[in-house]
Amino acid sequence: MFRKNLRTSVMAVIVVFGLLLTGCRGENSVQKSNSNENQRIKIVFWDDNTGPQRTPIWEKLITRFEEENPTIDVEYIGLPKDSAKAMFDAAIASGETPDVASVYASWLPEFSMRDALLPLDTYFSKWSEKDKINKGAIGFNKRMVSNQKLYGIPYTQNLDILWVRSDWFKAANLNTPDTWDEFFHAVEVLTDKTNNRYGYTIRGGAGGSFQLQRMMYAYSGIGTFFKDGKSTINDPKHVEFLKKYFALYQHYTPINDITNDYKAMIAGFDSGSIAMLQHNIGSFAEHNESLDSGQFQAIPLPKSVKGHYVAEDGNTIGISIFKGTKYPQESWKFIEFINSEEAQSFWNQSVGQIPTNLDVLNEDWIKTSPHIRTAQKVYNDPNTILFEPPFYLSEYRTILNTIVDTGTQSVLSGKMTVEEFLEKWAEAMEAAKEQYDNDLISQD
Repeated sequence: MFRKNLRTSVMAVIVVFGLLLTGCRGENSVQKSNSNENQRIKIVFWDDNTGPQRTPIWEKLITRFEEENPTIDVEYIGLPKDSAKAMFDAAIASGETPDVASVYASWLPEFSMRDALLPLDTYFSKWSEKDKINKGAIGFNKRMVSNQKLYGIPYTQNLDILWVRSDWFKAANLNTPDTWDEFFHAVEVLTDKTNNRYGYTIRGGAGGSFQLQRMMYAYSGIGTFFKDGKSTINDPKHVEFLKKYFALYQHYTPINDITNDYKAMIAGFDSGSIAMLQHNIGSFAEHNESLDSGQFQAIPLPKSVKGHYVAEDGNTIGISIFKGTKYPQESWKFIEFINSEEAQSFWNQSVGQIPTNLDVLNEDWIKTSPHIRTAQKVYNDPNTILFEPPFYLSEYRTILNTIVDTGTQSVLSGKMTVEEFLEKWAEAMEAAKEQYDNDLISQD
């Protein structure tokens, strides 16, 4: 039986990582709990974002699943958010993947190209609850992989927003920003270095490239990543934005922003040293644990200079089955359960994200959650442009990790200009796109 108090520590995950690299994962075989019970199946589930807020949620859901499915045990393995992708990569390379896992939509193209995932089309088509899952999210997951197959069932949807200290804005008699000019003005007004208060924080460390890209396109209003084979990354509007944005560093943001990761940003906001934070609605639980409801709120990223919202399409997390599993039927049962109304409602209400099960969208907690209403305001605006990054490029994440994250730090430290940074980023994306197009031609 699943150990209900299991909390996988970072050290334990490192040990698991080492086992993966040497091909020594624990045996995933048919087991008996005792001689008087029927045979029990154990499936291994990997969570992409372990931590004190989310791990207990998965533990409770797994316990419920096991109670409903007494012949299936689920072994929970929690991975730290910033190293999860590398650990999945190592597992795929070594052939020691879990049975089932929580997987970002942006990972699906690469994982499918590496032949790591099990297509779920047949399972999904036979599922009686399939019509309750957001059709747009399902369509996006199929559209962005080369063979148009379904490799993940999304159980949650996210949106990048601004978290703001509403009490600071009130004390300064300042309205929360609707435009980018108001955003930059608020950052300056709310900075008080003598009291260790800063108007904003920049994510210069791991994972910052994703947030930076979303901010750029939200500012410019551009809705396409490539135009006539050329990347829009180095568009003049993006140059204009980043010059203003990076100029905030050290003047209106902390000096340690250059290495700040997700946890450091959240800690700064929740501890009372940051007025505004660009993240997503999924950090609601952390803010809610540290701050009173009247101290913080979620607001949309300002409308673009063209006058409309731009949001990243397919910003979902789903459950996928890895191709190496011995237990696809049992793994699919787990997917069905996690995407049920009860499970999706519990997970999304606890975390603060948007469920993809349409039945959950009618529940009272949705209607009374201000941050959810903020996200729905953006998604339901008829003028909102849903921007699709080129997740289908096999080099996409490598470029973000090795060129964009490091390039951000180079600009912040004065070693590279904004123009040089964006040119290098655009050239890498264009080369990856050209290779992708050539591969498609050769396949024909």
